[in-house]
Parts: sequence; structure tokens; C-alpha cells
Amino acid sequence: MTTQATYPIGTPGTPWGPAEVATWLSGQSRKRSYQIDVLEAVEGLRSRFDVEQYGSLDYRPDSYPLFAIKSRQWRDELPCVLVTGGVHGYETSGVHGALRFVDSHAQRYAGRANLMIVPCVSPWAYERIHRWNAHAIDPNRSFHQDSPAQESAALMRLVEPLRDRVLVHVDLHETTDTDESEFRPALAARDGVAYEPGDIPDGFYLVGDSENPQADFQQAVIAAVAGVTHIAPADAHGQIIGSPMVAPGVINYPLTQLGLCASVTNARFKTTTEVYPDSPRASAEQCNEAQVAAVCAAIDFALVSSG
Repeated sequence: MTTQATYPIGTPGTPWGPAEVATWLSGQSRKRSYQIDVLEAVEGLRSRFDVEQYGSLDYRPDSYPLFAIKSRQWRDELPCVLVTGGVHGYETSGVHGALRFVDSHAQRYAGRANLMIVPCVSPWAYERIHRWNAHAIDPNRSFHQDSPAQESAALMRLVEPLRDRVLVHVDLHETTDTDESEFRPALAARDGVAYEPGDIPDGFYLVGDSENPQADFQQAVIAAVAGVTHIAPADAHGQIIGSPMVAPGVINYPLTQLGLCASVTNARFKTTTEVYPDSPRASAEQCNEAQVAAVCAAIDFALVSSG
């Protein structure tokens, strides 16, 4: 077992307080530009889609406007589709896969579904290539009432009017080597518990909802992505990241209980993608394309199934 003493911030066995969070924050620096990578891409989509600012993050001295991209031909009688990316800002293909889906595929669903795409839920973390926000809070454990994360609260406010109308929600994520080298050790240190090493799956997998697993839906997405990149196998215990693999490339979590983004609506079909960008068998391009393939397959399956 590796204890939190291997992490440079905090006292073993003691959760972080404001001083430790401040020390952690002082070590974070901007490594890429939300303005250039995301906002300029969103601006380029305005001629074909409606763009709505749904909030702003206040991390003084910085402020980050939050945008959703929506179908221009929005019709109340059509089913709604929600695609979210960048809930964890360091998971790059979630952001760029969402933007690529809009640019290359979204218009073919015009007249069939209302689309809402939120490409970068956590822009502060996107710029710093981090999992947490500036308060050392994980937005993807914060989708619940009285959320402590600005990112999560803003998205919840945006989708609340559509909560019961969303048919399918795809939340785009990555599992990276830095989960083991940085983020899980940091989490253990922050919470004052021992860090126990785990394995990083080599390949793409999905996280469904244990309360509403929709096995056929998950397998349709896996089948589509298998044409783009490889699917993660189970480990020696029949698990992926500590959870039983219930079908090839699929595990289930209690989404609402954990406060995960995929629980933000009452969608019949919901899934969280996980690609592995550090695999020697997958390029950044494949990761982006895998996210796009997952979104298209999810929407196609849901529209046919809802008939």
C-alpha cells in the first residue's frame, strides 16, 4: 500500500484545510487557452447553431463564460439530446470530441431531435489540465442539490427545464495515466486517507447507470466505437477500475448517489464514455473520433428505440 505521505501536500491521516488547498492552488498554472481552443471554435459554429451563455465562473482574477450549443430548429415536440464534455478539464478528447460532433454530425439530426452540447463544463480546469476546480473540488462528484462546485451548479440550472425531456445524455470523459500518478494520490491526500494504487484500463469503456443500465444501448455504443479504437478488457478480477465488467467494455455506477454528471437529467439512455489517450494503440485523433462515434451511436440507438 502507498500512503498519502507520497503526496507533497498535507499531513498523513488529516484532510486538507484552507492552507493546504491554498498551497495546492499556488502550484497550478495555465497551460492552454480556453479562449483559443474552445470559445473560438464555439464562435465559428454560430452561423449554423444557436449559442447560449448559461453562466460564468468567477475565479478571480479570471472569469470564464460558459456556453451551450443548441439546435437552431428547436421544436418542443422533439426528443432532447444532451452531450457534455470537459467536466474534468484535463480530459481533452471530451472537449474536442464534443466540438467535433457539433461541427461534423449535429446537423444530420435536424428535425429529429433537439441537441444541446456543452463542450467544456470546467474551463478553469481545462486550462490547467486538472481534474478539480480552483477550490480542489471534483465537479463530477458535485451534481447534487446545493452543489459546492460552480461548474456543476451552472450546468444543473441550464438543464433543469429539460430534465424530464432529455432522451439521451452522453458525458464524454477520459481515463489517463495521470489518474494514478497525480489525481488519485491527490484525492487521498486531500481527504486524509491512504492511497491504494489501482490499474488504468487500456482502451475505451463505458459507465452506465446501475439503477437503469440499458444494456443494449451500452453495447450499441461499444460496437460503434470498436470500429475506431480498441475496447478495454477486464482485469484479472473481471473488473474495470474496481467495478465488475457487466458486458464487454461496460461497468455500472450509481450515478445519482455519486453525484455524477450523467445523473443531471432523467434521460432514459445515459452513459459516460472513457477513452485512454495514453495507450500506445490510440492516437489523440482516434480518441476524438471515438467520442464522436459514441455520441452518434447513442443518439441513433435512442431515436430508433423511442420510435
